[in-house]
Amino acid sequence: MPLGFVSEVFWHSCKDNKFDMRILVIGNGGREHSIVWKLAQSSQVEKIFCAPGNPGIAEIAECLDIAPEQIHLLTDFAVKEKIDLTIVGPEAPLVEGIVDVFGKYNLQVFGPNKKAAILESSKVFMKCLMRKYDIPTADFRYFNDYNEARRYILSVSMPKVIKADGLSKGKGVFVCKSENEALSAIDLIMQDKIFGNAGDSVVIEDFLSGEELSLILFTDGKTILSLETSQDHKTIYDGDKGPNTGGMGAYSPVSFMTENLYHRIEKEILVPTIKAMNSEDRRYKGILYVGLMITKSGPKVLEFNVRFGDPEAQVLLTRMKSDLVPIMQATITGGLDNIDIEWKPQTSLCVVMASKGYPGRHVNGMEITGLNLFKDQDDTQVFHAGTRYNNGKILTNGGRVLNIVACGKDIRDAQQKAYDAVAKISFEGAYYRKDIGYKALLDK
Repeated sequence: MPLGFVSEVFWHSCKDNKFDMRILVIGNGGREHSIVWKLAQSSQVEKIFCAPGNPGIAEIAECLDIAPEQIHLLTDFAVKEKIDLTIVGPEAPLVEGIVDVFGKYNLQVFGPNKKAAILESSKVFMKCLMRKYDIPTADFRYFNDYNEARRYILSVSMPKVIKADGLSKGKGVFVCKSENEALSAIDLIMQDKIFGNAGDSVVIEDFLSGEELSLILFTDGKTILSLETSQDHKTIYDGDKGPNTGGMGAYSPVSFMTENLYHRIEKEILVPTIKAMNSEDRRYKGILYVGLMITKSGPKVLEFNVRFGDPEAQVLLTRMKSDLVPIMQATITGGLDNIDIEWKPQTSLCVVMASKGYPGRHVNGMEITGLNLFKDQDDTQVFHAGTRYNNGKILTNGGRVLNIVACGKDIRDAQQKAYDAVAKISFEGAYYRKDIGYKALLDK
């Protein structure tokens, strides 16, 4: 798995660790399961811990009874166990400054620090940064006063997109086609506080039409190393209808990404964003997720996330041929300009199996059957997202329960394999979209 020349700093790190690294992964979802799965394939890794993990992760790593928000307990564990590298899966610990805390103890951790993580924790900051540095995005206004937001809605034409300012687990975006829908969204966010303090402020932006694209990159604050493209299916119902979720499925690669389009995205969005963060004294190091809309006038930013997308990570990591550890090490040490990523020439597709009622209220504790059928399959992986173990059984324990990921020679082959696998797994109330990858099939 050639990765090109690895930086001298990284080589000495590996030499000191004798290629027997002890790694801690923070999180308990499908994204983290796929990260642990990928790390377990590295010859440099001796031991993987995961906090708190899930039953699927427990098959390949030692799970810890520590929540992602318990930063000081995680720090104590990393110091005591001499953890060589910590990888933060979810956004909340990054926003709370886990990288800064670990840094005080000279612990190596992958992810942006608190100052840089504001790129996801505040949509107001994100949008204002793009306006200041001429990074293409939808025109917008932001409000922290409920009545002012309502008055603005009554003065403009629809459709509009309304977003809670803070973290909302991918559910804080409302595409409003009518005035009543927009007013209702404002009520839910700012009055009913369905996202808590994340809804103290809102962004109201113009609706963009076109083709959505997820582009994820590694950056050490100076070099950009992009991963292959993917496309998420955010809404709950087939045909991209219904409310937004954390993601109901994804596939990779995306056929409409051309070399010219990538170079335009890199020139107009990726490079300016990293430079802008540096100019704001918020040097960004880690994974940067860029949600894009490819409009008739060109690519525009929908959102930034400061960690792997979910379920984009699942389809990307199953396609990645290169070892993940050297890439992360080089991102931390500043040697990313000497790294390349090698990809498997295949398509990967993920179907999310969710609990009945998701993204609203749902019932946990349903027994899951059929998981043992995929233990030894190379082209199909089952990543646990919301599960727990009880008395010898695997039970549902969240809205998004399982990620079924299949690899195939093309989109049709991957889709067929994924849905064949989904049909073999069952739990009461299981729900999943039946059309993951449909846009790619329309292009065929």
